[in-house]
Amino acid sequence: MNKLSILVPAYNEAKTIGIVLDALTRLTLPDWEKEIIVVNDGSTDDTEAALAPYHSSITYIRHPANAGKGAAVRTATALATGDAIIIQDADLEYSPEDIPLLLAAFAEDGEHAVYGVRDQRILHSTRPHYVAGVKLLTALANTCFHSRLSDIYTGYKLVRADVLRELDLTSAGFEYEMEITARLLKRGHRIAEVPISYTPRTFREGKKIRPRDGIIGLATLA
Repeated sequence: MNKLSILVPAYNEAKTIGIVLDALTRLTLPDWEKEIIVVNDGSTDDTEAALAPYHSSITYIRHPANAGKGAAVRTATALATGDAIIIQDADLEYSPEDIPLLLAAFAEDGEHAVYGVRDQRILHSTRPHYVAGVKLLTALANTCFHSRLSDIYTGYKLVRADVLRELDLTSAGFEYEMEITARLLKRGHRIAEVPISYTPRTFREGKKIRPRDGIIGLATLA
């Protein structure tokens, strides 16, 4: 049986982390064993307390200070023992119920990675400037690597564990999304895409990515 490592980076997600972990715990994956690795990335709210009831069912580590999503994912990757790795944000924007969709595409054609593509109409209706930035960065990456990806800044990325480790990723923040894609494409790895559900939250609700992260992503691509 294959094993899936589900990496959950969390920074100040006390309101939602329990809901996400409950959903991941209930998730049934035929032919896949699963492990859940949570990195509390220096949260200053009640995330630590919210995670306490789950310590027996997850692999848990805490950064003493906030280091960024990329750093949290790299910490979790080092602990992962699965054949494949997927990143699950702790903010309820992505539904664990879509994980089987990515796994099906992953197994079907032996892809190196599968990305969950968000509905651009939903994104545009809530944050048109954000959508424009994502489209620009995606188009630039496609131009550089002659690819046809739709959404490189999606948070749902499923990657073969051995491939992910060979990428030698170094990004600490949200530019991780650009770096992982660019390195996969540069090395000729195949990336499939599948549509997923997406429930965007507002900055008031805790959305953390900012316009400057797009600029950093552009620099990372360069």
